[in-house]
Amino acid sequence: MAQFLLGINYWPRRSAMYMWEQFDLGEIREDAARIKDLGLDVVRFFLSWESFQPSAQRMDSSALARFERVMEAFHDCGLRAMPTLFCGHMSGVNWLPAWTLDPRTPHGRFRTISNGNVSQFGIGDFYADPHLLEAQVTFAQVAGACVRDHPALYAWDLGNEFSNLREPKTPNDAAQWSARLTETLREASGGAVTAGMHGEDLERDRHIRPSSIAKPWDFATMHGYSVYSAFSRGRLDTNVVPFLAQLQASCSGKPVLFSEFGNPTCPLGTVSPYDRVPLPGETVNQTSEVRANAAPYACLSEEEMAQYAYGVIDRLHARGALGAFWWCWADYDRALAHLPPFDLAPHELGFGIVRSDGNYKPVAQALARFANEKRKVVEPPPTPIVRNESAYYASLPQGIAELYRAYCSDRA
Repeated sequence: MAQFLLGINYWPRRSAMYMWEQFDLGEIREDAARIKDLGLDVVRFFLSWESFQPSAQRMDSSALARFERVMEAFHDCGLRAMPTLFCGHMSGVNWLPAWTLDPRTPHGRFRTISNGNVSQFGIGDFYADPHLLEAQVTFAQVAGACVRDHPALYAWDLGNEFSNLREPKTPNDAAQWSARLTETLREASGGAVTAGMHGEDLERDRHIRPSSIAKPWDFATMHGYSVYSAFSRGRLDTNVVPFLAQLQASCSGKPVLFSEFGNPTCPLGTVSPYDRVPLPGETVNQTSEVRANAAPYACLSEEEMAQYAYGVIDRLHARGALGAFWWCWADYDRALAHLPPFDLAPHELGFGIVRSDGNYKPVAQALARFANEKRKVVEPPPTPIVRNESAYYASLPQGIAELYRAYCSDRA
């Protein structure tokens, strides 16, 4: 059986999403060595769309050269890499080149930032618009060729929570987009391909069907967070992530890598006032009785985080997942707090396994402990938790909560 993979999602702590403009290969190499020392296998990182493709027809040669150097840095440390294209959506912001924006499309739920400024517009229909689709094909061809047959390449990720940029008009549009770009990347690089689906793609009908969009992928992926899931039993709920993994496996018919999970850490000396992050217009239960030191958002203490991480990974492994990648490597430098996305989302500063000063949190030791066990992938449960994908999507949004209650009732 294959090795159960442990991985990390990566932005440098000193530059975060500004990595490609404030490029520091020394910091990346130092981080890569530390990641390897913990026993982790794979680093998932992100090619900022605006940095790599300043116009629809042109790729930035300096960014591509930096991409190659990052791949070499991971390879030199004995790590594998999962580069993510068309990024795109990240940490509550849609970071987009100006040429992708559609003046007929408002930005919607997430801020659009382009050329360092907030835009009122959102992206055009990148699933079906021929101009935008051909531009993505160009990106995939050039980036793929840069690292063709590279020994560090584990797999490509087509996009990070791409439905947060824009939802497709139809499931067929999403499936055709996936098929075209998967084929392009395979031909250009010789590598495996997947794409970053997330919990909301299964919580309501976003015109994406795992059975069709994942059909060309080598394996399916999933992202999920107990503090963000509407059906969660609370911030410490270790069933949310394995449930989403099994739901994705049932709908896609593919093995699943859980490529992003985690939770924000409470600022030092504070406690969580909520079970989870409230949805717009929703009130959730306050759990803290000590209001004087309550954090401003749902979060976990460092000790809770370590227990949560090990518990989730243990359950993922038992249910047949290919692996688990923590979000994310580092708490970011507080000097970045005034910049997007942190200016409006300060909790995004604190998801790391190392603190902003570079010291390890207990969760790092929890990941190292699991890595040291060197577990193998096991066979998933024989019975899918969803037998009919169409009926499942017709049941939403209530259906997922009912399914989750039944799932938890069968598992302690």
